[in-house]
Amino acid sequence: MRQCPQIGWLADGRRLHLQDGPIDLIVEAQGADADVQAAYEAAVRRFTGLLDELCAELPELRRQAYPDRCALKGVVARRMYAAVAPFSAETFITPMAAVAGAVAEEILGAMTQAANLSRAYVNNGGDIALHLSSGEYFRVGLVDRPDRPTLIGTTRIETGDSSRGIATSGSHGRSFSLGIADAVTVLASTAAQADAAATVIANAVDLPGHPRIARVPANELQPDSDLGVRLVTQDVGALSQSEVMIALESGACKGRALLAEGLIDGVSLHLQGETVTVALRDVVSAVAQRRVLPERSHEMMNA
Repeated sequence: MRQCPQIGWLADGRRLHLQDGPIDLIVEAQGADADVQAAYEAAVRRFTGLLDELCAELPELRRQAYPDRCALKGVVARRMYAAVAPFSAETFITPMAAVAGAVAEEILGAMTQAANLSRAYVNNGGDIALHLSSGEYFRVGLVDRPDRPTLIGTTRIETGDSSRGIATSGSHGRSFSLGIADAVTVLASTAAQADAAATVIANAVDLPGHPRIARVPANELQPDSDLGVRLVTQDVGALSQSEVMIALESGACKGRALLAEGLIDGVSLHLQGETVTVALRDVVSAVAQRRVLPERSHEMMNA
């Protein structure tokens, strides 16, 4: 029997922690006390049963997406499909590439429908949905790799910006990657779109056939992986600086193409100590800020 969802507060008493199976959310709302309370209650209501909804369509969610062929029924499942569909004509991708961002969006949507908030975010393991009212902003942390995050810089998202979603992907993340990036952080109009695009761009950071890159079939590491027998990155040895920059440029080229198509707003790419950014403004180094990451959150920094 599956365990019930875990609902509680972080030590600071202002951030809600919602966990159910692989879904692990940090939720924060700001505004009048009554609105914040209403938003948190709405988040809990929508969270309860959400994983079951996704599991009911899991076989379909693990199948290759196509630009105009969606058989999914659930609201979140269809959001996942819509996020990956723009990439499906050129590459193998399933709706699971957008699951974390789509879930974050769903919870945030429930909160903003229930309450008038000044700012709010839902962070699903680094894939984040944002809400900003007039005159507000977030400063977003950029990390070098998601499994042992170190803050290397920040960028600012303001009310007038189109970005309301952030996602990070790479070979050290929760999901498998076909590429070798330590971390690729994408800003996009929605969290689901950012999630899908981060996967695609991270896959493009690569040096095909390099002898220091170890790859194994995805289903050897996880038998039910949606990637099946496709080779995923297991380990990356030390690369020369020129090799690192070649790999990063490959990902940046994909990022620039997605930017031109209006699918992302910007991207930061990291590999073995080197960083390349595309269309990110106001990037400030972590050394200049002398700040550390908040507990249990490797991407959000409240301003």
